[in-house]
Amino acid sequence: MRGGRAMAAGGRGWFRGLALGVSLLKCLLIPAYYSTDFEVHRNWLAITHNLPLSQWYYEATSEWTLDYPPFFAWFEYALSHLAKYFDPKMLVIENLNYTSHATIFFQRLSVIFTDILFIYAVHECCRCVNGKRAAKDILEKPTFILAVLLLWNFGLLIVDHIHFQYNGFLFGLMLLSVARLCQRRYLEGALLFAVLLHFKHIYVYVAPAYGIYLLRSYCFTANHADGSLKWRSFSFLHLTLLGLIVCLVSALSLGPFIVLGQLPQVMSRLFPFKRGLCHAYWAPNFWALYNAVDKALTVLGLKCNFLDHTKIPKASMTGGLVQEFQHTVLPSVTPLATLICTFISILPSVFCLWFKPQGPRGFLQCLVLCALSSFMFGWHVHEKAILLAILPLSLLSVQRAKDAGIYLILTTAGHFSLFPLLFTPPELPIKILLMLLFTVYSFSSLKSLFRRERPLLNWLETIYLIQLAPLEVFCEFIFPLTPWKWHYPFVPLLLTSVYCALGVTYAWLKLYISVLTERTSVRQKAE
Repeated sequence: MRGGRAMAAGGRGWFRGLALGVSLLKCLLIPAYYSTDFEVHRNWLAITHNLPLSQWYYEATSEWTLDYPPFFAWFEYALSHLAKYFDPKMLVIENLNYTSHATIFFQRLSVIFTDILFIYAVHECCRCVNGKRAAKDILEKPTFILAVLLLWNFGLLIVDHIHFQYNGFLFGLMLLSVARLCQRRYLEGALLFAVLLHFKHIYVYVAPAYGIYLLRSYCFTANHADGSLKWRSFSFLHLTLLGLIVCLVSALSLGPFIVLGQLPQVMSRLFPFKRGLCHAYWAPNFWALYNAVDKALTVLGLKCNFLDHTKIPKASMTGGLVQEFQHTVLPSVTPLATLICTFISILPSVFCLWFKPQGPRGFLQCLVLCALSSFMFGWHVHEKAILLAILPLSLLSVQRAKDAGIYLILTTAGHFSLFPLLFTPPELPIKILLMLLFTVYSFSSLKSLFRRERPLLNWLETIYLIQLAPLEVFCEFIFPLTPWKWHYPFVPLLLTSVYCALGVTYAWLKLYISVLTERTSVRQKAE
C-alpha cells in the first residue's frame, strides 16, 4: 500500500461530513438500551476514583470486578474526574446498578468523545490506500468506500453505542498503529500497539503479526531479489529500540503492581480461565459447531437410550455454556487445548508473512488471519471479538476483488451474529435497519468498485447469505409463538451461532487458501 492523495485538500470535506454524520447518529442512540457492560464501566469509574491503586484489582463489592489491564484502569480514573461534575453518586462503589439520566448521558458521551481517536485513525488509514483505482465520482473512490466501511461499521455502532463499550477508542489505537506501519513509521506503530495491549489484552491475539512484521521489515533492512533475507542487514540497534519500547510501556503499566507484589492478582483478573470455554452466548466459531454436535449427539443418545437422562446436567440442554462446563458426549475442552489449537492455526499465516513478504498488505492479511484464528479456537471468546478481524479486513476489501468477496461474507455473517446482543423490542427495528443499510452499501459500493472483474460472490455464497433473512424471521417472530420456547429456549441462539459459524469458518478458510496459494511478485519481494 502506498499513501494516496485522495485524502488531501479536496478530500477533507467529505471525510468531515462522514465523521459528523455518524457522530450525530451516535447522539441519537443515547436513549437506547444498554447492557450490563454499562454497570461494569460505572463500577470501574467508582473503583478507580475512590480506592488507592493497591486495591483496584482486589475490590469485589460488585460482581463486575476490574479485569482490564492497568492503562484502561487509568483511563477510567481520568474519566471519573469528569464524571463527578455530572453526578457524584455514580462514583459511589455501593451504588450498584445506578443509572441516573446524568450518568447515562455522561457514559454515552464519553464513548462518543473518545471515538475522535478512531475517526483520526480511519483518516490515516485512508491515506494508505493505493490510488490506482482513482475514480471521477467521489462515491466510487476506494478512500471514500473505506471511510464509510470503517466509520459507519454496523457492528461497532451497536456494540459501542447501544450495547455499550469503548471499542472505538481501542480500535482507533490499533488502526492508527496499522497506518503507521503502512507509512513505514515503525517505532510509532510499535509504540501504539504496545500501549494498546495494556489497554485491552484481547489484542494479544494479533501480536504475532506485529512481531514478525516488525522483525522482518524493520530489524532486517534489506532483501535479496528473490525475497529472501539479507541476513547481514540485521540491525541490532533497531531490535534494541523495539525492545526498549515494549519494556518501557510494560514497566509503566505493570511496574507499580510488581512493586506492590500484586502482579499474580492482576494476571488472575486478566485471564479468568474458570469462566468456561464459551461465553453465555456462543460466539460463531469452531467451538459453537463443536457444542452443537455435542447437543445433537446428546438428544440422539437420549432417544436411543444410549444415555441416562438423570446424569445429564439440565444446563447442557437448555442454556448456554457459562462458567466451567463438561460436554456430555464429546471430550471436554481445556484451556490448554484451545491454546494449542490457536497456536497451530496461526502458524501458517506467520510463516507466509516471513517467507512470502508482501509489504503492508501481507501484514494486514496475517493480522486478519491471526484475529480470525484466535476467534475460531480461543478460550471464552466473546461474539464481539469478530470485529477484530472485520475492521482490518476492510482495508484489504477496497484493494482486491478476492478480498472484497471474503469481506462481504465475513462481515454479513459476523454482524448478524451480534443480533442477540440487542434482544429488547424497541431495538429490533434499529438493528435491522442499520444492518440492512450497511450491508446494502457494502455490497453495492464494492460491486461498483470491482465491476470490471469477476463477481465478488458465487451462487452458493449468495444463497448462504440470503438465508440469514428467514433465519432472523424464525428466531424473532415465529419461534416465540411456539411451545418450543419453554422447553428449548436456547434454540434461537444455537441456530444463529451455528449458522453464522459456518460463514465465519468458510471466510477464514477461503482467506487462508488465498494467502497460501498467492504468488508474490518480484516487486513485492524486493519490498
